Order: sequence, then structure tokens, then C-alpha cells
Amino acid sequence: MKSLANAFFQTMEEGAKTHQQQHSADYDLVANGIENEQDVPKQVELMEQMIARKVDAIVVAPADSKALVPICKKAQDAGIVVINIDNKLDVDALKEKQATIPFVGPDNRKGARMVGEYLAKSLKPGDQVAIIGGLPGAFNAAQRQLGFEDAMTEAKAKVVTAQAADWDTSKASSIVSAILPQYPQLKAILCANDSMAVGAIGALTGANRVKQVLVVGFDNIPAVQQLIKDGKVLCTADQHGDQIAVEGIEFALDILQKKATPQDKELPVDLVTAQSLSSAKAGG
Repeated sequence: MKSLANAFFQTMEEGAKTHQQQHSADYDLVANGIENEQDVPKQVELMEQMIARKVDAIVVAPADSKALVPICKKAQDAGIVVINIDNKLDVDALKEKQATIPFVGPDNRKGARMVGEYLAKSLKPGDQVAIIGGLPGAFNAAQRQLGFEDAMTEAKAKVVTAQAADWDTSKASSIVSAILPQYPQLKAILCANDSMAVGAIGALTGANRVKQVLVVGFDNIPAVQQLIKDGKVLCTADQHGDQIAVEGIEFALDILQKKATPQDKELPVDLVTAQSLSSAKAGG
């Protein structure tokens, strides 16, 4: 996995561990993650360790869509089944290495567009918005930015700045703090993950502009669920990290046990709003 400091990947790990407990006779699980999402060399090192241990399958959420391709190919060449989850490996990098690795996960562009379209209902043509992006080099970061841009173009909103905060809460807070004085008419901030949305809210709180600027995120971590309930974040997207883990593991087992054909599998992304959270609570 990527950063286990991120609640999304903690959820993913819990999903994997729960599945293994329910299927303990079928496989053993080694769950690993890096400390922060920028530490690509450490993730490569973890992959090297798994290859040395001669595991049967590796399910990987790559921190970088290009940098992880060579080590994934090395694992395949060692006879290990490799499943790519969460963040898609770069198509051109895979072609260059002559590697075919199935992707199991959501359509990030579609999910981000859905979030942006919900936000657009609260905007007027010409309204100024900012995008806080993820880690450059990550396919899902690029796709979420494109999805946000799709929705804002359709809404005729004006993207006045788009800056990468590398999925990081404090970096997002610093960037938002810097852009708020530059754009006094800013109406919304679209954050490519919820950790950065938390940072944006921190900056807006410090500037006393929480009520003037709408914030959206992506991932549906518990901290943002609370901010949605409090009316500080408008919405987020739930790509069900626990289910992504389970689907990746089950696909690896199918390939190992039933010789299933490796192919991409798109998983759902759901919009999360104050209304959907209250409906879920009422239903639960």
C-alpha cells in the first residue's frame, strides 16, 4: 500500500486483514505500507523484499505510476502474480517494459467529475475555484484533476490556480493559506484527497473564510465525514478502500488457483454528502 498514515489505506489494510481471517486456509497475508506517499524508493524496497521471500502474489497500490513499473515487471519475471490496485500503473511505462498487469480499482476521473458536478450546483458561471492536486507522477492524481476540470468547464467556473500538495495535509494547508489572500473572491477548493481537504479547512478556519469557500474531497475518510456533517466540507467520493483490497486479493487467488485471465476490473465510486451520511445513519 501507499501511506499507512492516511486513513484511506488504514481502511484498505483492515479490509485485507478481515478477508484473510475469513479465508485463513486459502492464503497467508503480509500487509505493508510506506510512511508517506512520497517515499517511492521505500515502496520499491518493500517489493524487493517480497520478491526475495518468493511470495505467490503481490497486490500493489503504487505510490508512483511509472517508478513502480520496473519492480512490478521484475516480480512477474520471478513468477509472481502482480495485481495493480487503487492507482493505475502508467500505460506507456508498461508497454516499454512489455508488461501486462491488471488494474483493479475505480475510475478516478469519473469519481472526481461526480464530486465536481455536485459542487457545481452551488456555483455560478464565472465563479473562481482552486484545485489542490495529489502527487505529480501518480495516475490517480492526474485523473482526479482532469475530472475536476471536466466538471468546472461544464459549470463555466474559472479555475484560477491548480497546485500539487502531494496528498499531504500540512502542505495543502500551506498552499491554501498562500492562495486565499491572492483570490479574495474564491468560491471553492477541490481537493484530490480528503487529507488535503482537512488541510484546506484548517487554512480556511485560520483565515475565517470557512463559510465563504466550499471544499470538496475524495476518499471518504472518517475525519472528512465529520466535516461534512458539520457543514464544513460539501462532499467527497467513496472508492471503498477495504473493497479494493478484497477485490485485488480475490483476483490474485483466482489467477493462482483457477488460472483466471488477468484483465482490468473497474470498481464503483460513490458520492458522499451530508444527505447520504444521514440516510446511511438512519438506515443503519
